[in-house]
Order: sequence, then structure tokens, then C-alpha cells
Amino acid sequence: MHDVVIVGAGPVGLFLACELGLAGCSVLVLEREPEPGSPWRAEPLGLRGLFATSVEAFHRRGMLDQLLAASGVHGDSGTTPDADEPSPPRSVGHFAGMVLDPAKVDVAALPFRLPGPAPEMVMTSLETVEAVLSGRAAKLGVEIRRGAAVSAVAQDGGSVRLRAGEHEYAARWAVGCDGGRSTVRGLAGFDFVGTEPQFTGYVMLATLADPGKLSPGIHLTPTGMYIRMREGGHIGMMDFDGGAFDRSRQPTRDHLQTVLRRVSGTDVTLSDVRLASSFTDRAKQATTYRRGRVLLAGDAAHIHSPVGGQGLNTGIGDAVNLGWKLAATVHGHAPDGLLDTYTRERHPVGASVLDWTRAQAAAMRPDPHGRAVQALLRDLLATRDGTTYVFSKTSGASGRYELGDDHPLVGRNAPDFRLEDGTCLGDLMRDGQGVALDFSTGRRLYGPAAGWASRLRYAAGPARNDLGLGAVLVRPDGIVAWAGERAPDRAAFGRAAHQWFGSPEG
Repeated sequence: MHDVVIVGAGPVGLFLACELGLAGCSVLVLEREPEPGSPWRAEPLGLRGLFATSVEAFHRRGMLDQLLAASGVHGDSGTTPDADEPSPPRSVGHFAGMVLDPAKVDVAALPFRLPGPAPEMVMTSLETVEAVLSGRAAKLGVEIRRGAAVSAVAQDGGSVRLRAGEHEYAARWAVGCDGGRSTVRGLAGFDFVGTEPQFTGYVMLATLADPGKLSPGIHLTPTGMYIRMREGGHIGMMDFDGGAFDRSRQPTRDHLQTVLRRVSGTDVTLSDVRLASSFTDRAKQATTYRRGRVLLAGDAAHIHSPVGGQGLNTGIGDAVNLGWKLAATVHGHAPDGLLDTYTRERHPVGASVLDWTRAQAAAMRPDPHGRAVQALLRDLLATRDGTTYVFSKTSGASGRYELGDDHPLVGRNAPDFRLEDGTCLGDLMRDGQGVALDFSTGRRLYGPAAGWASRLRYAAGPARNDLGLGAVLVRPDGIVAWAGERAPDRAAFGRAAHQWFGSPEG
């Protein structure tokens, strides 16, 4: 029997598998596709943006350099360690098709940020992310079985049984990371609720007979929206038809050409379509991310339109949050209720992302109401405050879990504190443990934290910028669990460590 069976070998399932493998759990990943490669996962169709918190997750597990190299990002893309403040982002993306100016981001207004090696965004492909994570998972002893489509899920008080083909697998826990049409979600009886679509979106690799009729870039039009990449024949479009085109049907060249002509307002001709698919802005979410011994993460837990590129990043956030909590539960040292904090912390994040994409769909509607909202948003997004607000939302800079502590840093993603000897927080998190940073002592000391030696690392010494703090307790997912001022309260630290890491050893 495995400790955990994960269904789905996409980025979310693989990242979760790596987290569990790093913690010493026995992990099996079941993937229905027989081979890892697919044109939909390679560039250009599989191109995705990893935002700040996701990039930082790779940095904290020692995978950032490999990810950057595999993504064709060369040189130092982050901020130099001796910089006084983080570099402005090189790209901010768009909101509802309205491209934002990165120069308008007020970096100083973003809370608790310090320079670090992780760039604000990395453009990569699903194929690249999966290759990096698959290699990492193999080194950690994770088993991946492909061509294994799950057809049954049953659980009792102590285990979960899954059937795939002729084989049955047993585990103490199971996690569905199998996408928006999750088999695990349905078989395990999760409720999945939300709103129906307003548009049908299309993505294709095509050749234009008259490419001069479609300008590259993102274009909001009186009848919809279209995107044309400069290279590779990658075209996307949105048709506000109420989601009438069923994804189960394969769009034909004639259908795609009709829609493209309508939304672009041109008589452009598609001479050839190599690949095409459709999607909608249906926005739904599981009412809970756990039922007994079955959990959900990524698109299996929440679906929405891909506008704004939030899906992959939200899913990686799910995996990072769940991994250490599930591992602690497997090993028997989790404090009471720790695993339940997964839904409590991540469900509001998913709900917020659904609303974020709903707001963009509403603003893109090709009617007088949508155009009025667009005009208002263009004025707001042209301001420094407006652009900074959008960036803070998409990058995760404004994200905060409610952990019952009023300190403004608690519940936030930890800054990459750098001690005077050059060691940064990210370096200390490679093994997946929590970190207790003590800036209040002049001694430099690294080692296990007394009482939590197998779960918590201790690092002491002055920091180059301690943000006015004396000590910080960081969870394995990089979230600040407790922060003390110049003279930290040791008893308060102990209570916080007990809350998140369980009873002291011995």
C-alpha cells in the first residue's frame, strides 16, 4: 500500500508528488495518457506564464535554475542580492484583453518584498514544467504509471482503493489532480458548483492565406476578441455565444473561419488548420477540497476561463499548500486539524480566482455594457495604482491567509530574507522543512530547531534587511506562521511552532 496515490501527471500532480517524495512518503502517480508528449503542452500552444509565487516555489526546492535553463531563460533573471529593492517586473500581462505597462508597477507599494533570485514571471511551456518535475520526482523515488485511466474510487476509514484498467491500487490517501473534467472528483462524490459560460473560446495552429488582415497582439473588437501571436500560427479568439459550442465537438476549418471573421471584423481566410480546440469561461469549484481520504487540487478543484493565466499558478499553490500538510499527516506528527486547513486556506483563493476571471469576461462583453466597463477600466489601468493593483493580484503579492494573527506579515508569502553571510531563505527550504529565522542574535548558527529537529530548521544571525523583525517562523510552503519584533517572545514562538508542526519531539 502506498502512502498517497495521485491521479494526474500534469504540473500540479507532479509538484505535489515531489513535495510528498521529498518528505519521505511513498507516492504513486497514475496518468491516463500513455505518453508525456503532446502538441498541446509544447510551445506555442502549451506556452504559460509562471507568476512570482510559483517561480519562488521552484526556487525554494532547488529547481529554479533547471526550469530557467529548460525554458530558454539565460542569465540572472531575478534581482541581484546586493540590490536595495526588487526589480520592477518585465511583464504584467493583461486584464480583460487590455495590456498593462510594467513601468507603472509601484514596487515600493507592494508589501514585504525583498530582492531575490526568482524573477517575477517566467514564460515556459507545460511540457517543460512537466519534464523538470518528472525528473525531480524520479530522483525522489516517485513512481509514475502512464496509460492508467482511473475508473473506480472507493474508500473506508483507513484506505482508498482505485481501479485503473485491470489493476487495483490501495493507498492511505488519494489526490485528484486530473483536470477540469476530473474523474476522481465525480467518483468520490464532490459537489461542484458555479456559473455557466458567456463565451466559447478557441485556440488553434493555423495558416492564414492573407496574414496582413490580422494584426499581431490582443484585440478587443465590437464582436469579441482575438489574439494572434507573431510566430507559429498560434491564434486565439472568444465568441460571446453563451458557450454554445460544445467542447466534445471538434471545430472544423469552416466553423473556425466563420468565427474568426465575425470577431475580427475582416474577411480573413484560413487556408489550413493543423490543430484546434475550444473552451469556455464556465467557472465552478468544489465546495470542499477533501472528502474523507480523497482530496482535490488544481483544475480538479476549480475551473474557470484561462484569461489572465491564473489556472496553472493557482494549482501549483494548491500543491505547495497541501504537500507538507499531507506528509505530516502520513507520518503521524500533524497537529489536530492541520489537513483541514488545506480547504480553509485554498478554497477562498480559488473562489477569488473564479471571480477574477468572471470580472474579465464581463468587461470583455461586446455590448454597450461591456464597452462602458472597458472604458472605465482603461482609465484605471492607465494609472500607477491601477496597474500595481492588478499586478499584486496576479503575482500573489497581495495574497494572505487568515491565520488568526494580526501581525501584517503573518499569512503572507515570506520575503526572501538574506543573512549577512549570503544565505537566503530559499536556500534553507530545499529539504521541505519549515524554517525558524532568528535575527536577534549576533551569532551565526544553522541546525535543527530544538524540539522539532525533523520538521523545522533553525537559522540565526543578522540579516541584510530584517524588515524590523527579530524572528520569523516560516512554514514549509513559504508562508509566515509567526513574526516577532526586535526582542521576540520565545514563548509565543513555541506556541506557533506547536500549532503548525505538532508536539515537540522527546
